[in-house]
Amino acid sequence: ILPRRNDILYYDCTNYYFEIEQEDELRKYGKSKQHQPLPIVGMGMFMDHDGIPLAFDIFPGNKNEQPTLKPLEQKVIDDYGIDSIIICTDAGLSSNANRKFNDKTLFGEKIRSFITTQSIKQLPKYLKEFALDPEGWSLQGETGLFNLNNLDEQTDYNKVFYKERWIKEDLSDKKVKEGNKALEQHLIVSFSLKYKKYHQKIRQSQIDRANKLIEKGEYKRNQKNQNDPRRFIATEAMTSSGEVCDREIPYIDSNLIAEEEKYDGFYAVCTNLETTSAEEIVRINKKRWEIEECFRIMKTEFSARPIYLQREDRIKAHFITCFASLVVFRILEKKLGEQYTCDEIINVLRSMMMYRPGEKLGYLPAYTRTALTDALHEVFGFRTDYEILTDLSMKKVFRESKKSR
Repeated sequence: ILPRRNDILYYDCTNYYFEIEQEDELRKYGKSKQHQPLPIVGMGMFMDHDGIPLAFDIFPGNKNEQPTLKPLEQKVIDDYGIDSIIICTDAGLSSNANRKFNDKTLFGEKIRSFITTQSIKQLPKYLKEFALDPEGWSLQGETGLFNLNNLDEQTDYNKVFYKERWIKEDLSDKKVKEGNKALEQHLIVSFSLKYKKYHQKIRQSQIDRANKLIEKGEYKRNQKNQNDPRRFIATEAMTSSGEVCDREIPYIDSNLIAEEEKYDGFYAVCTNLETTSAEEIVRINKKRWEIEECFRIMKTEFSARPIYLQREDRIKAHFITCFASLVVFRILEKKLGEQYTCDEIINVLRSMMMYRPGEKLGYLPAYTRTALTDALHEVFGFRTDYEILTDLSMKKVFRESKKSR
């Protein structure tokens, strides 16, 4: 139907909850993306460079996501006969084992490579200092280096600055003697005032929610994730002389806020690509949002959750149906030139109803003609937006819709 771009693949995981209380071999209690205290099933998915799903697998909900990459990737390589591949993942799937698996060279050329998001907070101290240092930043198309402290809020707001260096994984002498080689990686750090503003906006809303929790006295509940506003709440239960107080006083921890502010606007990736420019690597990594959108479409538009099936074979059939629908939808997006959003396409398709005023009186469109409906008709080679479609014309539409395109 259309060519695949298998040279760059994106991998990510999500999970789906079941409204049951008793777990089984597949549905296990685990960390739900939706924070549901219910048994879940995990899903790993590969997407090609054009945003079209390539393969998926499901696994028990209590299984770690990181080991799911290698077996499915190997199957994709074997089934599609891929000679050279670049795997792009987020930080949660970027274990050393996965990075080493995608660091393979044949006859002096890379046949498996990776691009992965790198948490700046988890970098060694010397690399963290390098990443956060305001000196030595570059800008695409510009010569010379920039200092982040000298940026202008208006003229530099939409610019993305970057710096880069090669690093070597810190392996002990014992491991090196056993034959393990140090993994050389290209660290690229970017900074944007616009991205910094986004971080500040998100944090301020969390601080406001934390203040409301203090006012309501609900600050004692355990936080659910790293973005929970309760992380900003600290308590004081002693006097200045060290005596124990009967009253606990909650407050906003300004030191924690100041620590988080250090990383506002910064973003980092690691790769083992040697000849690809930093700008190209950042551009490739930016497309990861499309696989997140794939999961959102399946969960919301295709109602893939919650799942009310019990048998494992039927659960797998449910996901196969959703996956096939997602592939068809992504192809339709490509056929439409990617000019319309997911919501626009699906809402228009659902509204394109026809009705019959009477027996043998033909069909009348019950929807409004728009640029999107015109584009859909153009792609599929028939029209249903005429004032009246005879029974014979509608039968022709049925025949046309069943042809392979």
